[in-house]
Amino acid sequence: MLERLDAQPPDALLALIRMHAEDERADKIDLGVGVYRTNEGATPVFRAIKQAEQRLVEEQDSKSYLGPEGDTGFVAALMPWVFGEDATMRGRIEGMQTPGGTGAVRLAVSLAQKAGVSRVHLGMPSWPNHKQILDDVGVETVPFEHADADGTANLDAVLGAIRGAGANAGGADAVLLHGCCHNPTGVDYTPEQWAEIAQAFADSGVLPILDIAYHGLGQGLEEDVAGARQVLAAVSEALVAYSCDKNFGLYRDRVGAFYMMASEPGQLGAIASNANALARANWSMPPDHGGAAVRTVLRDDELTRMWLDEVAEMRERMRRVRERLAAADNEAPGLNLAALGEQNGLFAVLPLSKEQIVRLREEHGIYMAGSGRINVAGLHAGNTDRFIAALADVAG
Repeated sequence: MLERLDAQPPDALLALIRMHAEDERADKIDLGVGVYRTNEGATPVFRAIKQAEQRLVEEQDSKSYLGPEGDTGFVAALMPWVFGEDATMRGRIEGMQTPGGTGAVRLAVSLAQKAGVSRVHLGMPSWPNHKQILDDVGVETVPFEHADADGTANLDAVLGAIRGAGANAGGADAVLLHGCCHNPTGVDYTPEQWAEIAQAFADSGVLPILDIAYHGLGQGLEEDVAGARQVLAAVSEALVAYSCDKNFGLYRDRVGAFYMMASEPGQLGAIASNANALARANWSMPPDHGGAAVRTVLRDDELTRMWLDEVAEMRERMRRVRERLAAADNEAPGLNLAALGEQNGLFAVLPLSKEQIVRLREEHGIYMAGSGRINVAGLHAGNTDRFIAALADVAG
């Protein structure tokens, strides 16, 4: 029976990682792997997380099961950072821990489907796993253009998607939006655009699914969720996927949260029971350690201050790299590097041809995804000028 399975195409990113590892050039640059890196090229364990983990070693007295909802203390401690202190809104929200933001997105799509959603409108390009999850769950992807050629958000496209969504022959529609630091483009909506988006959701009644995966890495902890909060304040119900993998550096611990906002508090019990059943069937219950570490950080003022400082260090470093790239706009004509200074987060997409990307790899030892996506955090003071010179070479 198993011989009936067809081989799946190899993962392009894994192939890129392998090529980079085999490259013996000392000055090679890895812009493909999507993790934060320091100026020295490391992906460190946060100082706040280290201290929280030490406390867990000393204080944790059991490794028993927690249940499909995971660490409820973690979920509650995270809520003010995501939703603010609006007591009315919080009374309509229930949450649960998930295996990373990926698990949260999967749960959001599965729950939406169970509630009758058969199509999800998704701005493209998007994180590749978004469509893979939609396909695997069995929900149709309806694409719209996320960004314009000038490196800004295509507001007309997202408003058109929201206003055009609704009931369809197979069920209902939802619209999935990145909360901040769009992956892969780095192109976010402005506060004014978020206001229009929120009004469009309010007018249409379409279900929003908000994926917040890079909170704090764009403009700031409050600024990065301001748009999502506008949407949540305007609508009666929504689903929110959240990842702690990036802003707490917990990539391999898979720390995420899924939140459901209901029209009325009394509806939450039934909604949460369906989410718990889906989680039980998918992963039974999430891994505990990373969520417990985040809970420990957020319940301690000193550790919270330490975490905020570390997130600020990350954000400011990436902002400096973006400013340097933007200042080099004239050195690499046709690539619109100036737009990178207005974008946010780890990623950006450069308008490079396949041939130019191959030349960067073969002639300059610079590795990036075939789409032209780069991880801005792979650049630092020691290699940014060389990267700009290489871009100028292949763009000339």
